[in-house]
Amino acid sequence: MERNSFLLKKPIGHLTPANPQPAAPPRSLLSNSVPSRPAAAAAPALPDPRVILNSIGEVVYDWDIHGDRLTWGPNAREVFQVVDLKPLETGHGYAEHLSADSQTSRFSAIFQSNEKDAGTGVRFQIQYALMLGDNGRGGAATMWVEDNGKWFAGPDGRPARAHGVVRLVAARAEGQPGGPAARLDPLTGVLNRGSFAEHLAQMFTEAGRNHTSFALLLISIDTLSLVNHSFGYNVGDQLIAGVAQRIAGQMRATDVIGRYAGNKLALALDACDPDQMLVAANRFISAVSALPFETESGPLQTNVRVGGVVAPRHARTTQIMFQHAEEALQATRTQAARRMVPYEPSLARDDSRIRTQMLAEQIVAALNDRRIGIALQPIVNASDGKPAFYEALMRMHLEDGTLVAPSVIIPIAEKVGLVQLLDQRVLELSLQKLSADPNLRLSINMSGATAHDPEWPARAQASIGAHPGAAERLIVEITETCAIEDIEDARRVIASIKALGAKVAMDDFGAGHTSFRNLRLLDVDLLKIDGAFVQNVAHSPDDRFFVRTLIDLARHLGIPTVAEWVENQETVTLLREWGVDYFQGAFYGQAIETGEMADQKSAVA
Repeated sequence: MERNSFLLKKPIGHLTPANPQPAAPPRSLLSNSVPSRPAAAAAPALPDPRVILNSIGEVVYDWDIHGDRLTWGPNAREVFQVVDLKPLETGHGYAEHLSADSQTSRFSAIFQSNEKDAGTGVRFQIQYALMLGDNGRGGAATMWVEDNGKWFAGPDGRPARAHGVVRLVAARAEGQPGGPAARLDPLTGVLNRGSFAEHLAQMFTEAGRNHTSFALLLISIDTLSLVNHSFGYNVGDQLIAGVAQRIAGQMRATDVIGRYAGNKLALALDACDPDQMLVAANRFISAVSALPFETESGPLQTNVRVGGVVAPRHARTTQIMFQHAEEALQATRTQAARRMVPYEPSLARDDSRIRTQMLAEQIVAALNDRRIGIALQPIVNASDGKPAFYEALMRMHLEDGTLVAPSVIIPIAEKVGLVQLLDQRVLELSLQKLSADPNLRLSINMSGATAHDPEWPARAQASIGAHPGAAERLIVEITETCAIEDIEDARRVIASIKALGAKVAMDDFGAGHTSFRNLRLLDVDLLKIDGAFVQNVAHSPDDRFFVRTLIDLARHLGIPTVAEWVENQETVTLLREWGVDYFQGAFYGQAIETGEMADQKSAVA
């Protein structure tokens, strides 16, 4: 059966024929011996397959997920360069050897898959780093591998077994950062965002020295969300990789391509002026649309949109260059007839920028006039529906009392650098509430800008110092996407929060697909499952599978869970059966304003 066999990228003979009817005893794959036959008919012996696999750095495996037993091919010790294979003979033990540099894991690829097993298994292909062997200085070496395999569902539809092949793609010792796999995006094989930004910075240096210009193109793939929804993320990934490779085939030798974001690629064009940038961009657009892309769901057609900027004419730093290219790319969405828009200073004077400036001024005025308040939404125990704690949500009113939705305020505040002031105000108001009520527990949100602000711990310490005993009843929420941007920085932030006496929750869990390894490294106290997956869980098999996977992962790590956006009894019943610890959502109560702003509204009413 396919479920119980090893998966080889390239078959090496046959392990066992389905209906063996050999005319002569079959050749053994574990030896070089052959059946006796006349000398004239003798064929050259095949080498031991272990020799072949060792030579190309591959080892096969079979994982019984239910029993957590991981069985390796006979050459595993040679490929992994270890004497004792026992620590790698369980999925949990294998995960213990994942390097912090890894952006994903086999566990994540299987349990966070959006695909369903229709009986033939679900393929996955990922890259990650292992800490194995000896680096020559008494420590483990970093070994980058490519993991190609399939997982199969059990009777309950959940992953029960997986098999595949691990291939060594790069090995580098500690103290030698920047190995090939560390610089590349594992999906497309082009530079990752960090490495591309480094290259762009070097181009600024060279342009200044040589008095030349160069261009940056941001390329966005159309309809990718539709492809993901209709055919699955595997097909979407194949489309991204196909577009990247086709564009790379159209570049000059001096140009560089990188993966900028989910559906965006970045190109650095050396020695390029504005006219040449337009010609190059149109060449890439035409190449992408010329032919469909082959995927496992059949040929798919797509188009791209391009925003470009020339430096140093319209940008003096990499950050400004990326910002201006983003603005030009955004203009292609508002000007549907144009698939390529070059950045011009006039783009900075459009209506949206004027609206941004006006709202920024209103935010400053609201802060000065103390029109920033908080609303408390209950988070209840799943067992009895009674409030366990509350989330303090920011609220802002205009001078006439009109409430402005946080979804409008927060993006603008982040863009203009005001979100840290809002975060600080919410912290101060929450500490006041905690001091006034010793039985109250609150959680507050921390923006990415605040999380990465090195001065935040000192400000928070000053505020907390004025409210003894409050920090122990405070939970600080950071989003998953913010945490995985920089794992080491996130660990520092979490440690600083805990040093203040507060606890840490990961908000929107599931949106960023945190790897098993990284989740353990972050050491959070609570996981809040993204409401986008919870809201329709009663009616969506995909959401049910994903949410149950997240719950199982949290339970495995011993971390309590909160389900957000709980809106009906059917959802409550399902989540309670699955073991969610807390519920938050309209079913248990909307957020209610407190403090000065609530008093002012009551007086007006």
